[in-house]
Amino acid sequence: MNMHAQPQRTLAETALIDAFGERLSLLPGDGAVMVKRDDAIEAIKHGLPTRRVESWHYTDLRRLLTSVPAFEAGAVVKALVPVLEGSAVLPVLNGVSQTKLPEIEGVTVQRLSEKLTDGSVAPGLDPYGDDDAIGALNTAFVADGYFVDIADGAELEKPIELQNLQAGGQSHVRLLARVGAGAKAIVVERQTGVGDEALVSSVSQLVVGDGAEVTWLIVQEQPDTATHLAQFKAHIGKDAKLTLFVMNAGGKLVRQEVVVRTTGEGADFKLRGINLLAGDTHTDTTMVLDHAVPHTTSTEVIRNVVTGKARGVFQGRINVHQYAQKTNAKMACNTLLLSDDGEFSTKPELEIFADDVVCGHGATVTEIDHDHLFYLMARGIDEKSARGLLVKAFVAEVIEELDDEALVEALEERLDGWFSTHG
Repeated sequence: MNMHAQPQRTLAETALIDAFGERLSLLPGDGAVMVKRDDAIEAIKHGLPTRRVESWHYTDLRRLLTSVPAFEAGAVVKALVPVLEGSAVLPVLNGVSQTKLPEIEGVTVQRLSEKLTDGSVAPGLDPYGDDDAIGALNTAFVADGYFVDIADGAELEKPIELQNLQAGGQSHVRLLARVGAGAKAIVVERQTGVGDEALVSSVSQLVVGDGAEVTWLIVQEQPDTATHLAQFKAHIGKDAKLTLFVMNAGGKLVRQEVVVRTTGEGADFKLRGINLLAGDTHTDTTMVLDHAVPHTTSTEVIRNVVTGKARGVFQGRINVHQYAQKTNAKMACNTLLLSDDGEFSTKPELEIFADDVVCGHGATVTEIDHDHLFYLMARGIDEKSARGLLVKAFVAEVIEELDDEALVEALEERLDGWFSTHG
């Protein structure tokens, strides 16, 4: 990992290295997996990333991660009512998958602990880049999760909800999914918890088969005592469509990475994101998108609402490979500041090696329009409610693009709940 050596380890770095030594005998894996774990902890021994590492410039993990909680093996947490009524729920409770799972037609589910034990997931544990600190942390400690395999041509009648729920301490989970050719599915990835200080790492890996259509929602609502470090990685096949919706509405220190690659012509990727930031928190959404083949499209729209002393980051890099002619890629990041003490940093990037493409990016930062606020208040709406309506209007366009009434209502309900607390 391209992380600068430090003269002295921090308390957090020392705690991670010590915890690995203590838990190694408890971690599942064959020889190939254990080699990956050893490589991962060696990367951590070289130091967590600082602002000197370009991809971590706005999130100095070495400085921000001040402590690491111990593992809480006896902590108890229960599965939640799903975001979408009727969903098939696959819960990981405090880092442990469940043996009794719902039967879903066209879907095969396997506990990740089994695939670690037989070594079949070892190739997927490789880092995606030199500065893959989240991948290294997760590879070193991951003990469980799920592998979800959706058969070719399957059209799921109900969504699947993957719940990663923690009850304090450390939790390291990996969620793998393969969606077969021509299949259609909605997947909700739920990240939340209860209790005291927590360190959560979660890596989701998705392969979208040719002609498949997938909507994947990440709903992150960690308590304000939690550090949440997550990755979503996907490969999109020929004529396949992936819509990824990310909602960050919690956590003390959060970094959500999105790493996507188009692998077949006609692939289409949409990223829609909402970051709701309050209090004295830090939330970073970082995306790397590789258009690796010709005739692919993508659009990314991120909306951020910042209040209190919260700090936010969006880094978006689109790489258009030399062979990827006829690429159409657009990216936009819009931020609404509700506080003089809040801040948001945006870094959009385009790296283009093809000459027949349509690409663009943009970013804006604004405050609530006082004329709009006055207009609503003049009609008898109190200030807090008026501000809430304006904030909801700011993000509603992104939510409504999902074009699914049940999804839109569920997300708007969460938006209303967040603003009632932080507005």
